[in-house]
Amino acid sequence: MIRMASDIGGTFTDVVLDADGTLFTAKVLTTPAAPEEGLLQGVTQVLAASGAAPGEIGQFIHGTTLATNALIERRGARTVQIATAGFRDVLEMAHENRFDQYDLSMDRAPPLVERALRWEVDERIAADGRVLRPMDEGQARSLATRLLDEGVEAVAVTLMHAYANPAHERRMAELILAAAPGLALSLSHEVSPEIREFERFTTTCANAYVQPLMSRYLEALSGRLSGLGLTCPFYLVASSGDLTDLATAMAFPVRLVESGPAGGAILAAELARAHGLDRVLAFDMGGTTAKLCLIDDFKPQTTRSFEVGRMHENMKGSGFPVRIPAIDLVEIGSGGGSIARVDELGRLLVGPRSAGADPGPACYGRGGTSPTVTDADLTLGKIDPGRFSSGVSLDEAAARRALGEEIGVPLGLEPSLAALAVAEMVDEAMASAARVHAIESGKSLEERTLIAFGGAAPLHAANLARKLGMASVVVPAHAGVGSALGFLSAPLAFEQARSLYMRHDDLDLPRIADALDAMSAAARRLLGGEAFVETRLAYMRYEGQGHEITVALAPDGLTAQGAAARESLSRRLREAFEERYRALFGAVIPGQPLEILTWSVRVERIEAASRPSKGPGRHQASFGAGEATREARRVYDPGSGALLDYALTPREGLGPGATARGPLLVTESQTTTVVPEGFDLEVLADGALRFTRAPALSPSPALPEEGSGL
Repeated sequence: MIRMASDIGGTFTDVVLDADGTLFTAKVLTTPAAPEEGLLQGVTQVLAASGAAPGEIGQFIHGTTLATNALIERRGARTVQIATAGFRDVLEMAHENRFDQYDLSMDRAPPLVERALRWEVDERIAADGRVLRPMDEGQARSLATRLLDEGVEAVAVTLMHAYANPAHERRMAELILAAAPGLALSLSHEVSPEIREFERFTTTCANAYVQPLMSRYLEALSGRLSGLGLTCPFYLVASSGDLTDLATAMAFPVRLVESGPAGGAILAAELARAHGLDRVLAFDMGGTTAKLCLIDDFKPQTTRSFEVGRMHENMKGSGFPVRIPAIDLVEIGSGGGSIARVDELGRLLVGPRSAGADPGPACYGRGGTSPTVTDADLTLGKIDPGRFSSGVSLDEAAARRALGEEIGVPLGLEPSLAALAVAEMVDEAMASAARVHAIESGKSLEERTLIAFGGAAPLHAANLARKLGMASVVVPAHAGVGSALGFLSAPLAFEQARSLYMRHDDLDLPRIADALDAMSAAARRLLGGEAFVETRLAYMRYEGQGHEITVALAPDGLTAQGAAARESLSRRLREAFEERYRALFGAVIPGQPLEILTWSVRVERIEAASRPSKGPGRHQASFGAGEATREARRVYDPGSGALLDYALTPREGLGPGATARGPLLVTESQTTTVVPEGFDLEVLADGALRFTRAPALSPSPALPEEGSGL
């Protein structure tokens, strides 16, 4: 089967066609006004290069940042939130804390739904699902009929404890659909059926906020692809790294918030498995952002909650939480298009604002005048201007001029030193983000391998590894389109969680079985097919604690009933919890009662899981059989602090088994890999580049003196 994958980023759109393991790729500039136009351009290119007809494509996989950008830029639908009487201000009250207690001017990001559109309905359900106060039908019907008068496009229904009993939310939905059938509708018990009302409310409101935009976009894209002759199944990549179908993506677009970066983590995990790398830091740097992910035992670190739209120096708590299954990533505004500037205090800052694809960095020659990371890399000699992504011919003079005027003049530096300052700032920002992420996860970085992909990551990987004390870097084949390539290894799966509180020593086995079976059945209906693999988890904690850890449930753990079965399951849950707790925190609390807040089921269709993987370790590498070196290029080497002659080596000329010693630039159409002095390069069997540095090298770069000729 011929398969195709696409990833729309803020600067570039990547398309990969996989014809039985042989890859054809395209990297084109994103078209912000109409994202599907750039995608269709890339699709046309790979079809022409492969010779495949549109009707031969058996599967199309898509990831996009459209939902993320809509949330960050506040470009979503005019949305009404309907909450239980007395709870309309939960979105604004948040956790009633200060994310930066020392900043007197600190301010939170405003809620997605303004207060005038946060309405209340009189009703109340208890945490155990009992109806404490029936819903006021007259008031609810009045709210439903008022929606069209307000000119809203979407409604988020977020009633208290709807995860325990959704009856009132379902009735509210019936009234809304009867009065205003054209509105997008999100119900909290479907979007995020878990405790913690702030997270449940923000997730449901975010889903409603982007639903009309995403539905229009996905419907239009599906129609355009069909018009080209691609009538194959159309799948979207969720933040969890799983594939979902078009209908599910349109119903729950909030699950697509981290779809693009998830593909990169899948790629890195596949590469780690192919080469036996059990401790990895995945590094994805594109034109707009940089993403980092810890991967242990070939599995990316995952989470069930993360923040979107942080407003205050990327500080935790300054955005709003989204509670969905996701690969745990740290994302910062450091990409090739990140704009460098000097602030009023004379400080050099890089990002998070990006030049994007239009107008792009100054060196693109498309009207951009602000200096960016790509301008700095070009000025430092790391990029061959004649061989850059999307056929863009880079203008070195424009890059030097922008750096000199915007950075050099305020800081008293010549353009080359201004470029070095920009590059060092962005590398240190990424290193700092990686250190913090590792510390928050209780893990170290020094013994890990850095896997770098994305258009800009191979340019910065060696220096980032040096700063983090890491000795080895791997750059996969086709690294410039890494996320799209990772999509081809994503499984067709769906995960759902539901809060159902109980003590571990007082388990209600029938209720647990009913909840898990219902989630399993719903996931199977969404996925279709006949054969599945399931993973069931319990979210447990010591009584009185504020956060949970996950414990796996045995597949046959709930088949038996009665006191003996309850006691057996209780014992196994405690043993599994204490084993996991001890691994995380070093000790357990003897005799302390345990409680379970949430249960989850992940269902994966076996056809997708058993399909021969088309990950990076199994693709045919379309590279030559030996090393081919062209002319040298003068490049600043961060290890020695001097200008050195870097050999320009085309990637196409490096076959498996080839070796070389830095300094050299491995050039290809979609990225360039910088191998500094002191690094030894080898080409692996699948075409991946691995380069390692001598332990004696200092992790800190030397700085050249002014006027050194850099």
